[in-house]
Amino acid sequence: MVPAVTAMIGAAATLLVVRADVDEVLRVVDWNTLLFFMGLFMIVGAVQEVGLISIIASGIHGLVGENLTAAILVTIWGTGTLCLLIPTIPLTAALLPVIGFLTRSIPGAGNALYYSLSMGSALGANNSLIGATNNLVTAGIAQRAGYPISFKAFIKIGFPAAMLTMLVGTIYILTRF
Repeated sequence: MVPAVTAMIGAAATLLVVRADVDEVLRVVDWNTLLFFMGLFMIVGAVQEVGLISIIASGIHGLVGENLTAAILVTIWGTGTLCLLIPTIPLTAALLPVIGFLTRSIPGAGNALYYSLSMGSALGANNSLIGATNNLVTAGIAQRAGYPISFKAFIKIGFPAAMLTMLVGTIYILTRF
């Protein structure tokens, strides 16, 4: 079954079991965030369909060759940097085939690049307000409560924190693999 269908069935079943007021539920949904992610996932799907993911995988492989250390560094820091502009969930979904290709192409890669992707996306999500779903949802809730969090204010604190934690994560991954 398609994941979207499963989610819709789960949501409908929850509404029936909880017996929530549908109008109230629809009123409190954060539609801006929801529509943002819908559009983003459509863009990621389109990027995969037109073959851009394969081009990216080939480009990265051309850059790092069979050097696992270089691939780890590019994966962690490239993913973490992209999290400034692209939320981690669609970014990770788009990069999984790239990491699969690199893992098959680089001798001894094993799970190292999957861990690197996880490290880069999880820690890079702290870079900016749009880096992670929870950042956007929290900002939406804070704004409705009268405490807006601007992109600039978030990045002033989030970016240095992300850089520091990504550095620690990089050291960990490089010593582990």
